[in-house]
Amino acid sequence: MLVPCTRFIACGLTVAWAAAAPLFAVAAQGDTHEHTLANGMQVIVMEDHRAPTVASIVWYRSGSMDEISGRTGVAHVLEHMMFKGTARHPADTFSKTIAAAGGRDNAFTNRDYTGYFQQLEKSKLPLALSLEADRMQNLTLSADEFAKEIRVVMEERRMRTDDQPRALLYEQMMAVAYTGSSYKWPIVGWMNDLENMTVDDARDWYRTWYTPNNATLVVVGDVLPDEVFAMAEQHFGPIPARSLPQRKPQLEPPQRGMKRLTVKGPGELPYLLMGWHAPVIRDVENDWEPYALAVLVGVLDGSDAARLDRILVREKRIAINSGASFATVSRGPGMWFLDGTPAPGKTVAELESALRTEIERIARDGVEADELQRVKSQVIASQVFQRDSIFFQARQIGVLHIAGIPYTSPEVQVRRLREVTSEQVQAVVRRYLVDDNLTVAVLEPQALLQSAPAASELSQ
Repeated sequence: MLVPCTRFIACGLTVAWAAAAPLFAVAAQGDTHEHTLANGMQVIVMEDHRAPTVASIVWYRSGSMDEISGRTGVAHVLEHMMFKGTARHPADTFSKTIAAAGGRDNAFTNRDYTGYFQQLEKSKLPLALSLEADRMQNLTLSADEFAKEIRVVMEERRMRTDDQPRALLYEQMMAVAYTGSSYKWPIVGWMNDLENMTVDDARDWYRTWYTPNNATLVVVGDVLPDEVFAMAEQHFGPIPARSLPQRKPQLEPPQRGMKRLTVKGPGELPYLLMGWHAPVIRDVENDWEPYALAVLVGVLDGSDAARLDRILVREKRIAINSGASFATVSRGPGMWFLDGTPAPGKTVAELESALRTEIERIARDGVEADELQRVKSQVIASQVFQRDSIFFQARQIGVLHIAGIPYTSPEVQVRRLREVTSEQVQAVVRRYLVDDNLTVAVLEPQALLQSAPAASELSQ
């Protein structure tokens, strides 16, 4: 199953696309149509007739941010269990059925949502919708299968977090940086919670959130909207809605002083991660700060001409690598990041000082007009190029929709990005990239233990 990662965490090949929401959201091409079933399930269809294929994603507006202390990781665990079958399609036949139809499928869990996707030849779309509707209401959750799968998830946590120092650093940083928001929970869950999780925890999550009035079907490809709506009515329409828990705001209280933490882990090189609380897009038309923060990322990172690579890596040789990242779209609070690895002979303190110098330079001098224009063009172009993928288009629509952002607003977003000024970039640096709003996390590498010599070696 796919689990999200960030640009500064070493991720497996299967999770490469599932990073945090894109730097800047540009929706897809083609006509988009929407229909809501009587049970509350929303269906969004985008036509893309370039090839006889289709991408279908069922999104549930529930992720790790909806979990509670003691049950962290349950959203991701249930994602695994969703492939364990129903009475109609028992144990592990879901993916085999899709593969036999010439398609591929998988799933992903995020702080904001959980999604299940298939990519198929267009005539096979009814098959995918039939399978998804079946497991939306008829999932088999047996204690025996759960006992097996929870061990798989614990091993996944060991491999992707506990044994990956940078992933561990990021996890610990989020736990420190956030106070009131459940964004502090790791998506995969704390190990103690996984060890004590039961099949009833997964069953409760399934019964609470896996209901059509908490789901959105996004279909992109060589399809006709009315035909897709008819398929959705046929397969999902009969599923009854259930009442959802009241969602209360999880506003992050203002940070009132810099936070620092050190994480020790096996490795040879130290690593620095700096994060500032920052606003995400809530009002596409009237917000301006998230757009300016997105441009700031482009000024510092994303190309050979960007400042961090050009100055810190190639000119001053303070860092082996360094970068910036920021997700403009999310259900919860945002965070703007800098990260890097010191060059041999340089310290984390020197790298932090160099990064601060670049931020201070922008706060003082702003951004030159030609640099600003180049960055805007690059940010827009990088997203436009991804429109060639119908899967990207389906994913992008879902990410925006789940966050409450109009998925039909690409032109507005592009215009707002183009309107960002040097003064606005300066303003967000001065307002948000300040020490009282900062969490600094340092990975302190520990020497790998040498294995004990074999008896044959001792006798030589």
